[in-house]
Amino acid sequence: MSTPIDAVNHQVRLAARPQGLPRAGDWQFTQEPVAAPGAGGVLVKTLALSLDPAMRGWMNEGKSYIAPVAIGEVMRAGGVGVVVASDAAAFPVGAHVSGTLGVQEYAALGAEALRKGALARIDLTLGTLAQWLNVLGMPGMTAYFGLLEVGRPQPGQTVVVSGAAGAVGQTVGQLARIKGCRAVGIAGGAAKCDWAVRELGFDACIDYKNGDVKDGLKQHCPQGVDVYFDNVGGEILDTVLTRITRGARIVICGAISQYNATGAVQGPKNYLSLLVNRARMEGMVVFDYAARYPQAVAELAGYLKDGRLKSREDVVTGGVQAFPETLLKLFSGQNFGKLVLQVAAG
Repeated sequence: MSTPIDAVNHQVRLAARPQGLPRAGDWQFTQEPVAAPGAGGVLVKTLALSLDPAMRGWMNEGKSYIAPVAIGEVMRAGGVGVVVASDAAAFPVGAHVSGTLGVQEYAALGAEALRKGALARIDLTLGTLAQWLNVLGMPGMTAYFGLLEVGRPQPGQTVVVSGAAGAVGQTVGQLARIKGCRAVGIAGGAAKCDWAVRELGFDACIDYKNGDVKDGLKQHCPQGVDVYFDNVGGEILDTVLTRITRGARIVICGAISQYNATGAVQGPKNYLSLLVNRARMEGMVVFDYAARYPQAVAELAGYLKDGRLKSREDVVTGGVQAFPETLLKLFSGQNFGKLVLQVAAG
């Protein structure tokens, strides 16, 4: 069993818990020799990493749906790569895989991790590497199960999604349309809104940076909002709550407007609308549906193939060294589509 000759693994580790936006001092750049995997394990060369808003929450101390990244630990990140050394028959050398690889150039996974499903084979005939980090990856799984299992849209209903031009939002809106619903997005900037309508087929998209969200909802959701898929929290969530219908479902997927808050997180001020409208607000964590990912991948890949589903990735080059700066694009809205960091050529 061989490993890349003279290979060095460059890594990004969490050096301190950020206060507000992550800063340069919150990261440590390290390197170590690449070692052969142990018995039953594999060594993966990272090709691309998924940069997601949830990463900001993983940096915080405290109880959550997943343990925080420890100080000194390689920063957690999902990624895609290629097996370069293997002692596991299910993952031969040359196989393309996805999993939690971390912000590093090589990831060694042991037999126990593989047994627990830490790595999955991916089929590049179904989508590109970047698409396996987008519509066929965690964002697509989040959109699929969050909308269909928690939101439960019915044909003819109105689905509103914030962060509509982001990784999760773009798939939510398109899935809503595929399932026979009206899809109304909320995004920042005319270019993103125009793309959502013209390219993705949204019925409308409200530009929160250059317009009033409340007025936009009145115009584009005259019968109210039946399903709201929330990626941002804060004031936009409050505004949508004023427009929900009786029996509406609010899917709490994320709250990017609150992730870097240094004070108390802003909760919904208009939550009594849930009572008045007999509505339901429910949080969702994609990992709860891991056993059913193949079902979602098969359906979404079919939509990609027949053209009913499109995806857009914002791919940044520069390797792991570019991670800290690239991550910040998520919180300024600079990314247009799913943010991907290319680590090595595929």
